[in-house]
Amino acid sequence: MDAGRIQSLFGLEGKRAVVTGGSRGIGYMIADGLLDAGCEVIISARKVEQVVAAADTLSEKGTCIAVPCDLSTDEGVDHLVSVVGDRWDSLDLLFNNAGASWGEPLDDFSAAGWDKVMNVNVRAPFFLTQKLLPLLRAAASADSPARVVNTGSVNGLTPPEMDTYSYSSSKAAIHMLTRHLAKQLASEHITVNAIAPGPFDSNMMRFALDDPGTRAAIAADVPLGRIGGADDIAGVAVYLASRASAYVTGTVIPVGGGLSTVAK
Repeated sequence: MDAGRIQSLFGLEGKRAVVTGGSRGIGYMIADGLLDAGCEVIISARKVEQVVAAADTLSEKGTCIAVPCDLSTDEGVDHLVSVVGDRWDSLDLLFNNAGASWGEPLDDFSAAGWDKVMNVNVRAPFFLTQKLLPLLRAAASADSPARVVNTGSVNGLTPPEMDTYSYSSSKAAIHMLTRHLAKQLASEHITVNAIAPGPFDSNMMRFALDDPGTRAAIAADVPLGRIGGADDIAGVAVYLASRASAYVTGTVIPVGGGLSTVAK
C-alpha cells in the first residue's frame, strides 16, 4: 500500500471537528491526534483556564479553538452550538467525549450523583448531536460521511468493582444511544460509533493511578498488562474520523487492552 493511499484513507486535511471535554485526558488525546491528521478542531470544557491553556498548546500543531461551557446545562449546550455555527457552515466530526463520574456506597448513593453523571454522559451527547445535526448534514455525503463518535467505557460493557453506579449505567446507555442513532442517521450519510476506553492516564482515574501500587494492580488486571497511552486513543479516533471507517457505523470499540474480555 503506497503512501498516497495511506494519506487518502487516514488523512483529515480540511476536516472540522468538535471535541467535548478536550482540555485534558482522553479528550485531549483525541484532539491532539485529529490535529496531527490535519483537522481544524474546537475543544470545549467547563473550566475556562484549562480549556484555553489546552487550546494554546494544541494550536502549535494547527487551528484549535477553545470554547468554555458547561454541557451539563442546556445553556452550555446552546452556547457551544452557537459558537460552532458562527464559525463553520458544516461540521465533519463530533466527538462527544465530556464525562463525569461519581462514587458512593449503594445504600448512600445520592440523587445528585446520579443526575450529574446522567446529564453530562447521556443527556448532553444526545442534545448536542441533535442541535448540531444541520451542520453534520451539510458536511455529509455518500463518499464522505459525517461522523459522531461517543466516548463510552469498558465499565459500560462489564460491571466495575467500584461503587460508580451512575457511571457504568450511563456508559451502557451511551453505547445503546450510539447504535440507535447509527440506525437512524445512516440514510443521511452520518455514521455514529463509540470508543469504550479502559484504564488511561486521565483526570477521572488520577485518584487510582497516582498511587504506584494501585496503578500496578490495575495494569496487572489488563490482559495486555499496561495502562493505555495517548497513541492508543488517537489511533482509534483518527480511524473512526477517516475515510478508512466510512463503512463502519453502530460499533462500540473497546480500547482497554482486552479488559472487556475479562468477566469478574
